Amino acid sequence: MKKICLLLLNVALFLTLAAQPVKKHGQLKVKGTQLMDKNDKPLALHGMSFGWSCFHPRFYTNGAVRELVKSWKCNVVRAALGVEPPKGYKEDSAGQMKLIRTVVDACIEQGVYVIIDWHSHSINLKEAKAFFKTMATDYHQYPNIIYEVFNEPDYETWPEVKAYATEIISTIRAVDSSNIILVGSPKWDQAVDLPAADPITGFSNLMYTMHFYAGTHKKELRDRTDEAIKAGLPIFVSECAGMNATGDGKIDYAEWQIYIDWMRQRNLSWVTWSVSDKDESCSVLYPSAQSYGDWEESDIKESGLKAKEYLKIANK
Repeated sequence: MKKICLLLLNVALFLTLAAQPVKKHGQLKVKGTQLMDKNDKPLALHGMSFGWSCFHPRFYTNGAVRELVKSWKCNVVRAALGVEPPKGYKEDSAGQMKLIRTVVDACIEQGVYVIIDWHSHSINLKEAKAFFKTMATDYHQYPNIIYEVFNEPDYETWPEVKAYATEIISTIRAVDSSNIILVGSPKWDQAVDLPAADPITGFSNLMYTMHFYAGTHKKELRDRTDEAIKAGLPIFVSECAGMNATGDGKIDYAEWQIYIDWMRQRNLSWVTWSVSDKDESCSVLYPSAQSYGDWEESDIKESGLKAKEYLKIANK
């Protein structure tokens, strides 16, 4: 009887750890170009990104996070803080902070990792420093947290992005010495060759983001990223999808599959865009989808069904 009870206890513990990625993998770190868990084992995270918080606030709920974790098998969720648009952080910091906190708190409750994403295409140094200081102060004790300090620089040079990122990293590290920080690169996170040639130094646990949309970005971007990795740059694909870079158009299933295989072979983390119901192919939900989750298959668009399929395979 004791042996049976012990076996049942071990099974229950295993199931708990499997359902709670942060309990299993704990504090993340970067060694060389690889994301590692608390046991120094290589780890790749796979999940979904919410859409802009200022455009799609209704999905920033505990229930939506629970749905992504339980049904979509996400082990990481990205909260995309809209900064410049109307109703964004610069106009309504309190309202937007509340949305981000809701997702972060839900991810901690569900035991998954969460990316706090400063979803901007421009440099807003003062506002970003204040935001990340608050987030780091309130959440530094949780190994769930990943900071993304600049979603997609567009026309800024790498020296400009590097100087901005260095200040934000210093702000975070004054409070949080350990959690992973993600840094963007110019040209919507496609110019990863630039930080590879001139990386930020003096800090640990940094990674650099690469974004792709398979209908637009092809082998050239994969080759450029491979060269950056060979040069020693740790890469995290914090936003991707299967259609055009506009977020709309037909899904290029063949190219998307090539990217999925390519990322798996390199053990890269990836996050798919986006949990929203906009009339575009990259928004994975129809307007019929409830804000609190419990989505039926009929609520999920073509891209969402494919992303969900990929997640279930990657995180099984």
